[in-house]
Amino acid sequence: MSTTTTSPSTGTASTDPEATVSLSGVTKTFSRPGTATVHAVTGIDLTISPGEIVAFLGPNGAGKTTALDMVLGLTEPTAGQVRVFGKRPRAAIAAGRISAVLQTGRLLRDLTVRETVRMVASTYAEHAGVDSVLERAGLAALAGRKVAKCSGGEQQRLRFALALLPDPDLLILDEPTAGMDVTARREFWDTMRVEAQAGRTIVFATHYLEEADAFADRIVLVARGCIVADGPTEQIRARATGRTVSADVDTDQVADVTAALHRIPDVRDVHAQGARLTVTSADSDSDAVARALLVDLGGRNLEIASGSLETAFIALTGDAEPTHTETQEQSA
Repeated sequence: MSTTTTSPSTGTASTDPEATVSLSGVTKTFSRPGTATVHAVTGIDLTISPGEIVAFLGPNGAGKTTALDMVLGLTEPTAGQVRVFGKRPRAAIAAGRISAVLQTGRLLRDLTVRETVRMVASTYAEHAGVDSVLERAGLAALAGRKVAKCSGGEQQRLRFALALLPDPDLLILDEPTAGMDVTARREFWDTMRVEAQAGRTIVFATHYLEEADAFADRIVLVARGCIVADGPTEQIRARATGRTVSADVDTDQVADVTAALHRIPDVRDVHAQGARLTVTSADSDSDAVARALLVDLGGRNLEIASGSLETAFIALTGDAEPTHTETQEQSA
């Protein structure tokens, strides 16, 4: 995991000139006459290194989209500094090093998919090639279709193809699979894995926690305008929920084993279902629990797992409805 650097003279985070993305002391407020000031971002220090795949997660209104807008140069910070490849965001965009797939942005409905890509490609002095980006975005078979006839998911793929035209080093994706069904979402992420393997840095915001769990190397969890957690998925889960260790024991030993487990420091809970015991412990003590079950207490069929990302999300953000799920989507 990357971290921000610290200035010895001020004690505050400073931007890293070698980082892909660097935010130092960034805040953003919005205000209008006669209305209360909205503090969208309240002080973010963040460094993202080349080649990382980072998921921005947070409840609605957490500030994640505002933070990404500042990385893209769509809005300026009220205070602090944002740099992309050591440059101001708009300079990085002008150099073709950063591109984005956003939730918004109208497409010309009367053009075909190929015509749309060709038109946007004409605005670049150099680009990755119309046929190449259509193929990479999975749109080659739909090149002759009018945009108006494309589904919401196909239009998102078209936005992705347009984002690939400058052959960027950094891709910013804001809810990239909005409007896609489950199959289309999985196909999209298969495509993104190929892009990541080519060495691109990918930063994406999503409400679908399973996407972050499956695809991201690192999760940045935002709530109330600031970062409340930052690290690998396993670390985020364990920080809020610890680990669970499960094992089978002899039926007549359940009570004695349960009592023994409760004597291990930082064991939070022991649940028995028949002869199957599930122990929730602090992450640092999961090995101690496993060793006690196997070596001292005669346990069998041991399993160790982190808590769910959804449980961690709720614990760390206080949000009651963190995500859409596959089940909700299919039943909608």
